Amino acid sequence: MAEHVLILNAGSSSVKFALYSDQPAPQEITGGMVEGIGDALLLDIEGRSSKIRARQGTPDHTGAVAMILEYLQQAFEALTIKAVGHRIVHGGMNFTKPAKLTGDVISQLETLAPFAPLHQMQNIAGVAAAQKAFPDAVQYGCFDTSFHRQHPWVHDAYGLPRSYYDEGVRRYGFHGLSYEYIHSELQRTNSELANGRIVIAHLGNGASLCAMKDGISTASTMGFSPLDGLPMGTRCGQIDPGALLYLMDQKGLDADEITQILYYQSGLKGLSGISRDMRKLLASDSADAIQAVDYFIAHTEREIGGMVATIGGIDGLIFTGGIGENARSIRARICQDLNWLGAEIDDERNQANEQVISTDKSPLKIMVIPTNEELTIARKAKLFI
Repeated sequence: MAEHVLILNAGSSSVKFALYSDQPAPQEITGGMVEGIGDALLLDIEGRSSKIRARQGTPDHTGAVAMILEYLQQAFEALTIKAVGHRIVHGGMNFTKPAKLTGDVISQLETLAPFAPLHQMQNIAGVAAAQKAFPDAVQYGCFDTSFHRQHPWVHDAYGLPRSYYDEGVRRYGFHGLSYEYIHSELQRTNSELANGRIVIAHLGNGASLCAMKDGISTASTMGFSPLDGLPMGTRCGQIDPGALLYLMDQKGLDADEITQILYYQSGLKGLSGISRDMRKLLASDSADAIQAVDYFIAHTEREIGGMVATIGGIDGLIFTGGIGENARSIRARICQDLNWLGAEIDDERNQANEQVISTDKSPLKIMVIPTNEELTIARKAKLFI
């Protein structure tokens, strides 16, 4: 009987999944995602979408995982899951490599929930659901923060008393599984660029940049939590801490109220007053929607400049993530304003969504590489089975 590896990737607004054959080089059998968490769940299998209500009747992460498991059990009569790999957003200081998700490990990961309230407990909910559905399978976790643990201290610390750094108040960086996959693709297709100075722009509902040199993450726009850096779907991105003190002292808001604002009411949704979805904003003629898009582009450009400074120049800029892979006009506008870095975009290549979208004469190589965090996790299964 064939054995399989299941990958669950719980994001802030969706849960992706992929089923792989158990081979030295994992082969995907099926995959898809459940969107609409917080609204109406939508199951998308290999590009064919149909609205299905979760059995629990709740549009949350638990309901999304239940929908995925129900689909797999119905679609495959003889399904033997040998291992389930999970994306875990925050690994803190201790988890710098993939880990088997024992009771003790899960307890440690739960203590990191305040660092990533949109993700951590949702990730752990996926683990609990998978344990119940496949009690004999090995459950293992791969951490988004692990990829950034080699940051130089100057890009890892905050300007706070050093005791806080020692306690764990530091820049962790996120989207590490995505960055690891993009780098692996560059190694396969362009080893010279992979070992050069590159900035990877993971732009989506969650968005960040990573500066890499010699294949090592040097700096990331995200820090202590997945709030910092770029504006996102509902998250604010970079903000003056003094603004938060003002909300506390002058507006009387407590920590829970500020958390709701920063994580759920800000970013593209807060600025536009319309939606967190870039597609809807680009289709809107609302002045607020236009400004929200302008803000996203301007701050992405500004942060790219900062990332370039950390690696002493740039040889390649790679777009990935939902916006980075699909929003051609966003890529074009960002690159047009980066001509001082040598960015020269080819409009036809960009519109065709080709892998290389820079001109042949562009000093800066500009690429679009779809990310595959699930495959990155599947490749780690060999460590546990």
